[in-house]
Amino acid sequence: MSNKESIFHKLLDTLIGGKDVDAAKKKQLKNIAKTLSKTHFKFYKPGSDQALPVMGKFFFDLYKALSSCQVLFNSQPNPNYYKDVSINFGLSEAQKALVEELSEEAIVENSKKMQFAQLKEKVKADISAFTGEFDQAKIQMIDGLYQKILLFKSFCTFDYYFILKKFDSTIRENEFTKTPKFNPIDASYIAEDLKDFLTVLYTLPIGEDWTSVLQLLKAMRGGNEPIKAGQLAKILARLNQIRTSRVFEMIIQLSTKNPLYEVKYEEKREQIVEGFIDKIKNEAQTTLKKIENAQKNSKADGLLKQIFGTTDISALQHYTDEQSAYFLKKNLGGFEYTKPLNYLKAFLLEYVKRDVRQYADLVLVRGKWATSPLTAEMSDAYNAILEYSEKITLFDKALSEEEGEYGKKLKTLLPRADRDKEAANIIRTTLRDNNAIAREYIVSATRQLILFAKTTKLLIEDYQKQRPELMTNWKELERFAETPIKELGVNVYKKIYLVVQLMQGLVGNGA
Repeated sequence: MSNKESIFHKLLDTLIGGKDVDAAKKKQLKNIAKTLSKTHFKFYKPGSDQALPVMGKFFFDLYKALSSCQVLFNSQPNPNYYKDVSINFGLSEAQKALVEELSEEAIVENSKKMQFAQLKEKVKADISAFTGEFDQAKIQMIDGLYQKILLFKSFCTFDYYFILKKFDSTIRENEFTKTPKFNPIDASYIAEDLKDFLTVLYTLPIGEDWTSVLQLLKAMRGGNEPIKAGQLAKILARLNQIRTSRVFEMIIQLSTKNPLYEVKYEEKREQIVEGFIDKIKNEAQTTLKKIENAQKNSKADGLLKQIFGTTDISALQHYTDEQSAYFLKKNLGGFEYTKPLNYLKAFLLEYVKRDVRQYADLVLVRGKWATSPLTAEMSDAYNAILEYSEKITLFDKALSEEEGEYGKKLKTLLPRADRDKEAANIIRTTLRDNNAIAREYIVSATRQLILFAKTTKLLIEDYQKQRPELMTNWKELERFAETPIKELGVNVYKKIYLVVQLMQGLVGNGA
């Protein structure tokens, strides 16, 4: 036969070959039935296409043997519980103690007994010791145990009762005092149930060591074994025979008249140890941050009362926590230095323009200095402080939504931020720039206050000398002072010292 004739016949077979396809399918099913008959499992009768009582007995035996495990698993529906118990099973006693030591309660309790710097070092050392025990073998063991316990859970909690009701409608759930009377049923009636069962069965790691799983199950049940090792070994051996012989696949193929059916399942693996380590670290660091903030706020409140007599300070209108909240809600960032900038501005308004100015007018305007470099340094610092007061005012106005350069831009972009990535990025950049300006003003103004305070301290000491060396006309200045010069100088120095402490505590040593 020529190639052209061969092609023609193949095309003809395709067009009119329906009968041949059916014949081939029947032949395949016949071969499957023959193969199935050679297995020692008598679950199915090909001639009548029936699932036999023996299959019902097989599922009932599983249902009964796994009942305690099923109850145990059903009592703990939270998937995170199985992560916790798997991880805890793999931890050494030292690691368990460290987990307790790194808990929020323990860290808070330790904060009452030691300085924050010591506490921070302790937490750091505990984290290092805790993570140091996690070698690759331990990580793989815990991750593997978690994987296995979840797969065994799926196997145990499979709805065996649903299948059994089809073999015996009178069967009662979780009643094992007598063996039910199973009847033959149409195999197609349970084909989908068998597919679901095989999906669970094929993911079960039958050939692996189940010792750790049995130990974990015993621990989960308070020391009682929900299933004996020998009993589980028999079940796994039986399941291995079922899987190796492919008996259920063949029954499905025959009952659905689909010789091409194959079991479909997906193996999912989750690595839980790394997430657990991160959780312990993050929770410990968060607790430390809370303690640090609480200590900062407590210290800040004490300083505020000494400086202003109250903790309720309001000097800014736009660079505020209230305005910042709008951006924080949309995860765009926010204003980071609202409190220190607000306190600094209040100090510059309330004290610099009153007590500090009074002292500066005396010593810088009316004072006669023996050395000019020192007076120039103090004068420059004072003028810079006044300039920063004005700069902060202008900066705050720039954030006004009605007339401010930054405020109007942020107000326009904010409604678009949810759907417009570019608008969100511009807001984030603008907020970062605003925070950089605020920090620069706080740090620079604080440095100038420190310079002014240093010279003030020298002047206080000079005033008390029998023969002053820095100022030559203290007696003359006393006539112009509304408050005694020494008292005024000491008050100015103390207030500046307190506000510097406040700024450094809220912003860092850079201030």
